[in-house]
Amino acid sequence: MASTYESFNLRTTADKFYIEACDDDSVDVLVIDRVSTEITLTVKRDIPASSETRPICGLMGRIRLVAGMYLIIITKNEKVGDLLGHTVWKALDFDVISYKKTILHLTDNQGEYNKTFLSMINNVLHTDSFYFATDYDLTHTLQRLANTSPEFQEMTLLERVKDQRFVWNEHLLREFIPQPELHKFIYPVVHGFIIIKSSCINGKLFDWSIISRRSCFRAGVRYYVRGIDSEGHVANYVEIEQIVQYNSSKASFVQTRGSIPFYWSQRPNLKYKPRPQISKTMNHLDGFQRHFDSQIILYGKQVILNLINQKGSENPLEQTFEKMVVTLGNGTIKYIAFDFHKECSLMQWHRLYILLDMVAEIQEEFGHTAELEPITPEFEQEAEFILEIEELGTRSKRILPALDLVLQFAPNCLHRLGTGLFCDPHRAPLQTHIIWLLSMQKITHRITELLTLSLMECLGTLQKKLILVHCFRHRFLTRVTGVLEPSRI
Repeated sequence: MASTYESFNLRTTADKFYIEACDDDSVDVLVIDRVSTEITLTVKRDIPASSETRPICGLMGRIRLVAGMYLIIITKNEKVGDLLGHTVWKALDFDVISYKKTILHLTDNQGEYNKTFLSMINNVLHTDSFYFATDYDLTHTLQRLANTSPEFQEMTLLERVKDQRFVWNEHLLREFIPQPELHKFIYPVVHGFIIIKSSCINGKLFDWSIISRRSCFRAGVRYYVRGIDSEGHVANYVEIEQIVQYNSSKASFVQTRGSIPFYWSQRPNLKYKPRPQISKTMNHLDGFQRHFDSQIILYGKQVILNLINQKGSENPLEQTFEKMVVTLGNGTIKYIAFDFHKECSLMQWHRLYILLDMVAEIQEEFGHTAELEPITPEFEQEAEFILEIEELGTRSKRILPALDLVLQFAPNCLHRLGTGLFCDPHRAPLQTHIIWLLSMQKITHRITELLTLSLMECLGTLQKKLILVHCFRHRFLTRVTGVLEPSRI
Protein backbone atom coordinates (compact mmCIF):
# COMPACT_ATOMS: atom_id res chain seq x y z
CA MET A 1 0.00 0.00 0.00
CA ALA A 2 1.23 3.48 -0.85
CA SER A 3 1.71 5.26 2.46
CA THR A 4 1.39 8.98 3.12
CA TYR A 5 4.00 11.36 4.43
CA GLU A 6 4.29 11.41 8.22
CA SER A 7 5.43 14.96 9.07
CA PHE A 8 4.91 18.36 7.48
CA ASN A 9 5.66 22.06 7.65
CA LEU A 10 3.04 24.64 6.77
CA ARG A 11 4.71 27.49 4.91
CA THR A 12 2.41 30.50 4.51
CA THR A 13 2.63 33.54 2.22
CA ALA A 14 0.09 36.25 1.40
CA ASP A 15 -1.28 34.34 -1.58
CA LYS A 16 -0.44 30.65 -1.01
CA PHE A 17 -0.23 27.79 1.48
CA TYR A 18 2.72 25.41 1.05
CA ILE A 19 2.41 21.98 2.73
CA GLU A 20 6.01 20.73 2.82
CA ALA A 21 6.71 17.02 3.36
CA CYS A 22 9.47 16.60 5.95
CA ASP A 23 10.13 12.87 5.58
CA ASP A 24 13.66 11.80 4.66
CA ASP A 25 14.55 12.40 1.00
CA SER A 26 11.16 13.97 0.26
CA VAL A 27 11.08 17.04 -1.99
CA ASP A 28 7.33 17.26 -2.68
CA VAL A 29 5.30 20.29 -1.68
CA LEU A 30 1.52 20.66 -1.92
CA VAL A 31 0.52 24.18 -2.95
CA ILE A 32 -2.91 25.75 -2.30
CA ASP A 33 -3.63 29.07 -3.97
CA ARG A 34 -5.48 31.28 -1.47
CA VAL A 35 -7.11 33.30 -4.26
CA SER A 36 -8.07 30.77 -6.95
CA THR A 37 -8.22 27.81 -4.44
CA GLU A 38 -6.32 25.69 -6.99
CA ILE A 39 -4.32 22.73 -5.62
CA THR A 40 -1.03 21.74 -7.27
CA LEU A 41 2.31 20.08 -6.55
CA THR A 42 5.76 21.64 -6.61
CA VAL A 43 9.19 21.08 -5.02
CA LYS A 44 10.90 22.62 -1.99
CA ARG A 45 13.12 24.98 -3.95
CA ASP A 46 10.00 26.83 -5.16
CA ILE A 47 8.96 27.87 -1.64
CA PRO A 48 9.64 31.59 -1.07
CA ALA A 49 12.24 32.21 1.62
CA SER A 50 9.99 34.87 3.15
CA SER A 51 7.23 32.39 4.01
CA GLU A 52 6.16 31.88 7.62
CA THR A 53 6.86 28.33 8.83
CA ARG A 54 5.14 26.16 11.43
CA PRO A 55 5.28 22.38 11.96
CA ILE A 56 1.98 20.52 11.59
CA CYS A 57 0.94 16.90 12.08
CA GLY A 58 -1.38 16.56 9.12
CA LEU A 59 -4.00 17.99 6.83
CA MET A 60 -7.64 17.38 7.77
CA GLY A 61 -9.04 19.01 4.62
CA ARG A 62 -10.77 22.22 3.64
CA ILE A 63 -14.29 23.60 3.86
CA ARG A 64 -16.26 26.54 2.46
CA LEU A 65 -18.04 28.80 4.94
CA VAL A 66 -19.75 32.18 4.53
CA ALA A 67 -16.44 34.06 4.43
CA GLY A 68 -14.91 31.67 1.87
CA MET A 69 -12.55 28.70 2.02
CA TYR A 70 -10.85 27.51 5.22
CA LEU A 71 -7.94 25.09 5.64
CA ILE A 72 -8.18 22.63 8.57
CA ILE A 73 -4.88 21.28 9.87
CA ILE A 74 -3.85 18.96 12.72
CA THR A 75 -1.42 20.84 14.94
CA LYS A 76 -0.84 18.33 17.74
CA ASN A 77 -1.01 14.55 18.06
CA GLU A 78 0.08 11.72 20.32
CA LYS A 79 1.00 8.12 19.63
CA VAL A 80 -1.65 5.59 20.66
CA GLY A 81 0.47 2.53 19.88
CA ASP A 82 1.54 0.17 17.13
CA LEU A 83 -1.28 -1.78 15.49
CA LEU A 84 0.05 -4.79 13.57
CA GLY A 85 3.32 -2.95 13.10
CA HIS A 86 1.76 0.37 12.07
CA THR A 87 1.73 3.50 14.23
CA VAL A 88 -1.70 4.87 15.18
CA TRP A 89 -2.03 8.53 16.16
CA LYS A 90 -4.64 10.49 18.08
CA ALA A 91 -5.27 14.05 16.90
CA LEU A 92 -5.25 16.39 19.89
CA ASP A 93 -5.47 19.90 18.44
CA PHE A 94 -6.50 21.59 15.22
CA ASP A 95 -6.42 24.98 13.54
CA VAL A 96 -8.93 26.41 11.06
CA ILE A 97 -7.19 28.95 8.81
CA SER A 98 -9.03 31.31 6.45
CA TYR A 99 -7.89 31.72 2.86
CA LYS A 100 -8.98 35.36 3.13
CA LYS A 101 -6.83 37.86 4.96
CA THR A 102 -9.91 39.70 6.28
CA ILE A 103 -13.68 39.32 6.63
CA LEU A 104 -14.48 42.97 5.97
CA HIS A 105 -16.31 41.92 2.81
CA LEU A 106 -19.06 40.35 4.97
CA THR A 107 -22.17 42.10 6.28
CA ASP A 108 -22.83 42.05 10.02
CA ASN A 109 -25.26 39.15 9.67
CA GLN A 110 -22.87 37.21 7.46
CA GLY A 111 -20.09 37.79 9.97
CA GLU A 112 -22.24 36.41 12.78
CA TYR A 113 -23.20 33.37 10.72
CA ASN A 114 -19.57 32.74 9.84
CA LYS A 115 -18.56 33.05 13.49
CA THR A 116 -21.27 30.56 14.49
CA PHE A 117 -20.16 28.02 11.87
CA LEU A 118 -16.54 28.33 12.95
CA SER A 119 -17.58 27.71 16.55
CA MET A 120 -19.55 24.60 15.53
CA ILE A 121 -16.59 23.23 13.56
CA ASN A 122 -14.22 23.77 16.47
CA ASN A 123 -16.64 22.07 18.85
CA VAL A 124 -16.67 18.97 16.65
CA LEU A 125 -12.90 18.97 16.14
CA HIS A 126 -12.27 19.06 19.88
CA THR A 127 -14.42 16.09 20.85
CA ASP A 128 -11.16 14.29 21.71
CA SER A 129 -11.79 11.18 19.62
CA PHE A 130 -10.12 11.52 16.20
CA TYR A 131 -7.52 8.95 15.10
CA PHE A 132 -5.43 8.34 11.99
CA ALA A 133 -2.56 6.26 10.61
CA THR A 134 -0.27 7.13 7.73
CA ASP A 135 0.36 3.57 6.52
CA TYR A 136 -2.61 1.50 7.76
CA ASP A 137 -6.29 1.52 6.82
CA LEU A 138 -8.21 2.16 10.05
CA THR A 139 -11.55 2.40 8.20
CA HIS A 140 -11.71 -1.35 7.44
CA THR A 141 -11.71 -4.44 9.65
CA LEU A 142 -9.08 -7.15 9.33
CA GLN A 143 -11.63 -9.43 7.70
CA ARG A 144 -12.48 -6.88 4.99
CA LEU A 145 -8.80 -6.25 4.32
CA ALA A 146 -8.12 -10.00 4.10
CA ASN A 147 -10.86 -10.46 1.49
CA THR A 148 -9.73 -7.71 -0.87
CA SER A 149 -7.99 -8.02 -4.23
CA PRO A 150 -4.27 -7.37 -4.84
CA GLU A 151 -5.30 -4.22 -6.72
CA PHE A 152 -7.10 -2.94 -3.63
CA GLN A 153 -4.05 -3.64 -1.50
CA GLU A 154 -1.98 -1.38 -3.74
CA MET A 155 -4.42 1.54 -3.51
CA THR A 156 -3.70 4.65 -1.48
CA LEU A 157 -5.69 5.20 1.70
CA LEU A 158 -7.95 7.71 -0.04
CA GLU A 159 -8.56 5.48 -3.06
CA ARG A 160 -9.94 2.88 -0.66
CA VAL A 161 -12.67 5.22 0.58
CA LYS A 162 -15.64 3.34 -0.87
CA ASP A 163 -17.39 2.79 2.46
CA GLN A 164 -17.80 6.34 3.72
CA ARG A 165 -19.38 5.45 7.07
CA PHE A 166 -16.22 5.86 9.13
CA VAL A 167 -14.30 8.54 7.19
CA TRP A 168 -15.05 11.70 9.14
CA ASN A 169 -13.08 14.03 6.88
CA GLU A 170 -14.40 12.61 3.58
CA HIS A 171 -16.38 15.79 2.86
CA LEU A 172 -13.30 17.92 3.60
CA LEU A 173 -11.20 15.89 1.14
CA ARG A 174 -13.56 15.78 -1.82
CA GLU A 175 -11.40 18.12 -3.90
CA PHE A 176 -8.26 16.11 -3.09
CA ILE A 177 -9.61 12.60 -3.83
CA PRO A 178 -9.83 12.95 -7.67
CA GLN A 179 -6.11 13.85 -7.82
CA PRO A 180 -4.05 10.73 -6.92
CA GLU A 181 -0.81 12.72 -6.96
CA LEU A 182 -2.02 14.55 -3.82
CA HIS A 183 -2.85 11.42 -1.82
CA LYS A 184 0.53 11.19 -0.08
CA PHE A 185 -0.32 14.42 1.78
CA ILE A 186 -3.70 13.41 3.19
CA TYR A 187 -5.34 10.46 4.92
CA PRO A 188 -8.76 9.42 6.27
CA VAL A 189 -9.52 10.26 9.90
CA VAL A 190 -11.81 8.07 12.00
CA HIS A 191 -13.80 9.06 15.07
CA GLY A 192 -14.39 6.80 18.06
CA PHE A 193 -11.95 5.06 20.40
CA ILE A 194 -8.73 3.10 19.97
CA ILE A 195 -6.65 1.39 22.64
CA ILE A 196 -3.54 -0.72 21.98
CA LYS A 197 -1.91 -2.64 24.84
CA SER A 198 0.58 -5.44 25.43
CA SER A 199 0.08 -8.28 27.90
CA CYS A 200 2.01 -11.38 28.90
CA ILE A 201 0.76 -14.92 29.55
CA ASN A 202 3.26 -17.45 30.85
CA GLY A 203 6.15 -15.37 29.55
CA LYS A 204 4.66 -14.98 26.07
CA LEU A 205 4.03 -11.37 25.02
CA PHE A 206 1.03 -10.52 22.83
CA ASP A 207 -0.79 -7.35 21.77
CA TRP A 208 -4.50 -6.66 22.07
CA SER A 209 -6.41 -3.76 20.60
CA ILE A 210 -9.94 -2.39 20.55
CA ILE A 211 -11.04 -0.14 17.69
CA SER A 212 -14.45 1.56 17.87
CA ARG A 213 -15.37 3.22 14.58
CA ARG A 214 -18.23 5.69 14.90
CA SER A 215 -20.32 6.29 11.80
CA CYS A 216 -20.46 9.85 10.48
CA PHE A 217 -24.08 9.29 9.40
CA ARG A 218 -26.75 10.35 11.91
CA ALA A 219 -24.25 11.10 14.67
CA GLY A 220 -25.35 13.21 17.63
CA VAL A 221 -25.58 13.50 21.37
CA ARG A 222 -27.76 11.32 23.56
CA TYR A 223 -31.51 12.05 23.56
CA TYR A 224 -31.28 14.60 20.73
CA VAL A 225 -30.55 11.98 18.07
CA ARG A 226 -32.41 8.68 18.22
CA GLY A 227 -33.76 6.05 15.85
CA ILE A 228 -33.29 5.84 12.11
CA ASP A 229 -33.37 7.97 8.94
CA SER A 230 -34.86 7.28 5.51
CA GLU A 231 -31.58 5.77 4.26
CA GLY A 232 -31.47 3.19 7.04
CA HIS A 233 -28.73 4.90 9.06
CA VAL A 234 -29.27 4.55 12.82
CA ALA A 235 -28.20 7.12 15.39
CA ASN A 236 -24.72 6.74 16.89
CA TYR A 237 -23.81 3.59 15.01
CA VAL A 238 -20.47 2.06 16.04
CA GLU A 239 -18.43 -0.84 14.66
CA ILE A 240 -16.25 -2.40 17.40
CA GLU A 241 -13.31 -4.59 16.44
CA GLN A 242 -11.21 -6.56 18.93
CA ILE A 243 -7.78 -7.61 17.66
CA VAL A 244 -5.26 -9.96 19.27
CA GLN A 245 -1.78 -10.48 17.80
CA TYR A 246 0.93 -12.94 18.81
CA ASN A 247 4.05 -12.75 16.62
CA SER A 248 2.66 -12.94 13.08
CA SER A 249 -0.64 -14.56 14.13
CA LYS A 250 -3.64 -12.31 14.57
CA ALA A 251 -7.34 -12.68 15.31
CA SER A 252 -10.23 -10.26 14.99
CA PHE A 253 -13.80 -10.22 16.30
CA VAL A 254 -16.33 -7.58 15.19
CA GLN A 255 -19.60 -6.36 16.71
CA THR A 256 -21.84 -3.40 15.88
CA ARG A 257 -24.22 -1.28 17.93
CA GLY A 258 -26.69 1.47 17.18
CA SER A 259 -29.95 3.08 18.14
CA ILE A 260 -33.16 1.04 17.83
CA PRO A 261 -33.79 1.05 14.05
CA PHE A 262 -37.17 2.68 13.57
CA TYR A 263 -38.53 6.22 13.86
CA TRP A 264 -38.62 7.37 17.47
CA SER A 265 -37.41 10.29 19.55
CA GLN A 266 -36.62 11.16 23.17
CA ARG A 267 -36.32 14.92 23.31
CA PRO A 268 -34.98 16.35 26.60
CA ASN A 269 -37.44 18.09 28.91
CA LEU A 270 -37.59 18.80 32.63
CA LYS A 271 -37.82 15.10 33.45
CA TYR A 272 -34.70 13.17 34.41
CA LYS A 273 -35.45 10.54 31.78
CA PRO A 274 -37.77 11.73 28.97
CA ARG A 275 -40.39 9.29 27.73
CA PRO A 276 -39.58 7.82 24.27
CA GLN A 277 -42.03 8.75 21.52
CA ILE A 278 -42.59 6.40 18.56
CA SER A 279 -43.65 8.13 15.33
CA LYS A 280 -47.20 7.40 14.20
CA THR A 281 -46.80 8.80 10.69
CA MET A 282 -43.55 7.33 9.33
CA ASN A 283 -43.16 4.02 7.47
CA HIS A 284 -41.06 2.17 10.02
CA LEU A 285 -40.63 -1.02 8.01
CA ASP A 286 -39.01 0.72 5.03
CA GLY A 287 -36.15 2.21 7.03
CA PHE A 288 -35.91 -0.93 9.19
CA GLN A 289 -35.46 -3.13 6.11
CA ARG A 290 -32.91 -0.75 4.55
CA HIS A 291 -30.85 -0.90 7.74
CA PHE A 292 -30.75 -4.68 8.00
CA ASP A 293 -30.28 -5.20 4.26
CA SER A 294 -27.10 -3.13 4.63
CA GLN A 295 -26.07 -5.00 7.78
CA ILE A 296 -26.48 -8.39 6.11
CA ILE A 297 -24.50 -7.32 3.03
CA LEU A 298 -21.67 -5.97 5.19
CA TYR A 299 -21.61 -8.52 8.03
CA GLY A 300 -23.79 -11.49 7.15
CA LYS A 301 -26.20 -13.15 9.60
CA GLN A 302 -27.52 -10.81 12.30
CA VAL A 303 -28.22 -11.48 15.98
CA ILE A 304 -29.91 -8.55 17.73
CA LEU A 305 -29.30 -8.20 21.47
CA ASN A 306 -31.80 -5.73 22.92
CA LEU A 307 -30.85 -4.78 26.50
CA ILE A 308 -33.46 -2.09 27.24
CA ASN A 309 -36.06 -2.27 30.00
CA GLN A 310 -39.05 -4.46 29.19
CA LYS A 311 -41.26 -2.53 31.59
CA GLY A 312 -42.07 1.13 32.04
CA SER A 313 -41.55 3.80 29.40
CA GLU A 314 -39.15 1.66 27.33
CA ASN A 315 -41.58 -1.25 27.00
CA PRO A 316 -43.19 0.09 23.76
CA LEU A 317 -39.73 0.26 22.16
CA GLU A 318 -39.01 -3.37 22.99
CA GLN A 319 -42.42 -4.56 21.79
CA THR A 320 -42.19 -2.58 18.55
CA PHE A 321 -38.67 -3.85 17.89
CA GLU A 322 -39.74 -7.49 18.26
CA LYS A 323 -42.83 -6.88 16.12
CA MET A 324 -40.69 -5.33 13.35
CA VAL A 325 -38.38 -8.36 13.27
CA VAL A 326 -41.35 -10.74 13.05
CA THR A 327 -43.00 -8.63 10.33
CA LEU A 328 -39.81 -8.48 8.29
CA GLY A 329 -39.62 -12.28 8.35
CA ASN A 330 -35.93 -12.50 7.43
CA GLY A 331 -34.46 -15.85 8.45
CA THR A 332 -30.95 -14.40 8.78
CA ILE A 333 -32.07 -12.11 11.64
CA LYS A 334 -32.51 -13.44 15.18
CA TYR A 335 -33.91 -11.25 17.98
CA ILE A 336 -32.99 -11.72 21.67
CA ALA A 337 -34.36 -9.42 24.39
CA PHE A 338 -32.60 -9.27 27.76
CA ASP A 339 -33.79 -6.85 30.46
CA PHE A 340 -30.33 -5.85 31.65
CA HIS A 341 -31.40 -3.54 34.47
CA LYS A 342 -33.83 -6.07 35.90
CA GLU A 343 -31.57 -9.13 35.65
CA CYS A 344 -28.40 -7.41 36.87
CA SER A 345 -29.86 -4.96 39.37
CA LEU A 346 -27.93 -4.23 42.57
CA MET A 347 -24.65 -4.96 40.73
CA GLN A 348 -25.41 -8.64 40.20
CA TRP A 349 -23.10 -8.78 37.19
CA HIS A 350 -22.67 -12.54 37.50
CA ARG A 351 -26.22 -12.88 36.18
CA LEU A 352 -24.88 -12.02 32.75
CA TYR A 353 -24.34 -15.77 32.42
CA ILE A 354 -28.08 -15.90 31.56
CA LEU A 355 -27.41 -13.79 28.47
CA LEU A 356 -24.19 -15.65 27.71
CA ASP A 357 -26.06 -18.95 27.77
CA MET A 358 -28.68 -17.52 25.41
CA VAL A 359 -26.07 -16.55 22.82
CA ALA A 360 -23.30 -19.12 23.45
CA GLU A 361 -24.27 -21.49 20.63
CA ILE A 362 -24.89 -18.62 18.22
CA GLN A 363 -21.58 -17.01 19.14
CA GLU A 364 -19.70 -20.18 18.30
CA GLU A 365 -21.37 -20.19 14.88
CA PHE A 366 -20.07 -16.70 14.17
CA GLY A 367 -16.46 -17.54 15.00
CA HIS A 368 -13.74 -14.96 14.34
CA THR A 369 -11.20 -13.98 11.72
CA ALA A 370 -7.73 -15.45 12.28
CA GLU A 371 -4.43 -15.54 10.44
CA LEU A 372 -2.16 -18.03 12.21
CA GLU A 373 1.52 -18.79 12.02
CA PRO A 374 2.70 -22.43 12.24
CA ILE A 375 3.02 -23.65 15.84
CA THR A 376 6.14 -25.67 16.59
CA PRO A 377 6.11 -28.58 19.09
CA GLU A 378 8.70 -26.68 21.12
CA PHE A 379 6.33 -23.75 21.50
CA GLU A 380 3.51 -26.01 22.66
CA GLN A 381 5.74 -27.56 25.32
CA GLU A 382 6.98 -24.17 26.53
CA ALA A 383 3.59 -22.45 26.83
CA GLU A 384 0.72 -24.56 28.04
CA PHE A 385 -2.15 -23.51 30.25
CA ILE A 386 -3.66 -26.22 32.35
CA LEU A 387 -7.20 -26.30 33.65
CA GLU A 388 -7.64 -29.21 36.04
CA ILE A 389 -10.95 -30.37 37.45
CA GLU A 390 -10.91 -32.91 40.23
CA GLU A 391 -14.24 -34.58 40.83
CA LEU A 392 -14.88 -37.36 43.30
CA GLY A 393 -11.22 -38.23 43.49
CA THR A 394 -10.74 -38.56 39.70
CA ARG A 395 -8.52 -36.00 38.08
CA SER A 396 -8.83 -35.06 34.41
CA LYS A 397 -6.55 -32.62 32.70
CA ARG A 398 -7.20 -30.37 29.72
CA ILE A 399 -4.15 -28.75 28.12
CA LEU A 400 -4.58 -25.60 26.01
CA PRO A 401 -1.74 -24.35 23.81
CA ALA A 402 -1.00 -20.72 24.63
CA LEU A 403 -2.00 -19.44 21.20
CA ASP A 404 -5.40 -21.13 21.37
CA LEU A 405 -6.10 -19.45 24.67
CA VAL A 406 -4.93 -16.05 23.47
CA LEU A 407 -7.15 -16.24 20.40
CA GLN A 408 -10.13 -16.87 22.66
CA PHE A 409 -9.71 -13.40 24.10
CA ALA A 410 -11.07 -11.69 21.01
CA PRO A 411 -14.29 -13.62 20.37
CA ASN A 412 -15.19 -14.24 23.98
CA CYS A 413 -14.36 -10.82 25.43
CA LEU A 414 -12.50 -10.30 28.66
CA HIS A 415 -15.50 -10.44 30.97
CA ARG A 416 -16.36 -13.96 29.83
CA LEU A 417 -13.36 -15.20 31.77
CA GLY A 418 -15.36 -14.31 34.85
CA THR A 419 -18.31 -16.51 33.88
CA GLY A 420 -16.81 -19.37 31.89
CA LEU A 421 -14.23 -20.84 34.24
CA PHE A 422 -16.34 -21.62 37.27
CA CYS A 423 -19.34 -23.68 38.16
CA ASP A 424 -22.82 -22.30 37.63
CA PRO A 425 -24.85 -23.14 40.79
CA HIS A 426 -27.98 -23.72 38.71
CA ARG A 427 -26.33 -26.45 36.66
CA ALA A 428 -25.35 -30.00 37.65
CA PRO A 429 -23.36 -29.59 40.89
CA LEU A 430 -19.77 -30.77 41.16
CA GLN A 431 -18.41 -32.02 44.43
CA THR A 432 -14.89 -30.66 44.30
CA HIS A 433 -12.96 -28.32 42.01
CA ILE A 434 -9.46 -27.21 41.31
CA ILE A 435 -9.29 -23.92 39.42
CA TRP A 436 -5.96 -22.74 38.03
CA LEU A 437 -5.91 -19.05 37.26
CA LEU A 438 -3.76 -17.67 34.50
CA SER A 439 -0.93 -15.21 34.90
CA MET A 440 -1.56 -12.05 32.92
CA GLN A 441 0.66 -9.11 33.74
CA LYS A 442 -1.10 -5.90 34.82
CA ILE A 443 -4.61 -7.31 34.37
CA THR A 444 -4.09 -10.51 36.33
CA HIS A 445 -4.99 -8.98 39.67
CA ARG A 446 -8.34 -7.69 38.50
CA ILE A 447 -9.33 -10.89 36.68
CA THR A 448 -8.37 -12.96 39.70
CA GLU A 449 -10.45 -10.74 41.94
CA LEU A 450 -13.49 -11.11 39.67
CA LEU A 451 -13.09 -14.87 39.42
CA THR A 452 -12.65 -15.28 43.15
CA LEU A 453 -15.73 -13.18 43.95
CA SER A 454 -17.77 -15.14 41.41
CA LEU A 455 -16.58 -18.47 42.83
CA MET A 456 -17.49 -17.38 46.33
CA GLU A 457 -20.96 -16.38 45.19
CA CYS A 458 -21.48 -19.78 43.55
CA LEU A 459 -20.37 -21.54 46.71
CA GLY A 460 -22.94 -19.61 48.70
CA THR A 461 -25.75 -21.65 47.13
CA LEU A 462 -24.12 -25.09 47.29
CA GLN A 463 -23.24 -27.52 50.06
CA LYS A 464 -19.53 -28.22 50.49
CA LYS A 465 -16.74 -27.32 48.07
CA LEU A 466 -13.03 -27.64 47.95
CA ILE A 467 -11.33 -24.73 46.20
CA LEU A 468 -7.70 -24.60 45.26
CA VAL A 469 -6.68 -21.35 43.64
CA HIS A 470 -3.24 -21.01 42.18
CA CYS A 471 -1.54 -18.56 39.85
CA PHE A 472 1.11 -19.91 37.54
CA ARG A 473 3.99 -17.45 37.83
CA HIS A 474 2.99 -14.53 40.07
CA ARG A 475 1.80 -16.14 43.28
CA PHE A 476 -0.10 -13.15 44.57
CA LEU A 477 -2.87 -15.53 45.66
CA THR A 478 -2.02 -17.95 48.43
CA ARG A 479 -3.03 -21.51 47.79
CA VAL A 480 -6.16 -22.09 49.80
CA THR A 481 -7.11 -25.61 50.78
CA GLY A 482 -10.05 -26.46 52.94
CA VAL A 483 -13.75 -27.06 53.16
CA LEU A 484 -15.81 -23.89 52.71
CA GLU A 485 -19.27 -23.84 54.24
CA PRO A 486 -21.93 -21.45 52.86
CA SER A 487 -22.19 -19.79 56.26
CA ARG A 488 -18.49 -18.83 56.18
CA ILE A 489 -18.70 -17.00 52.84
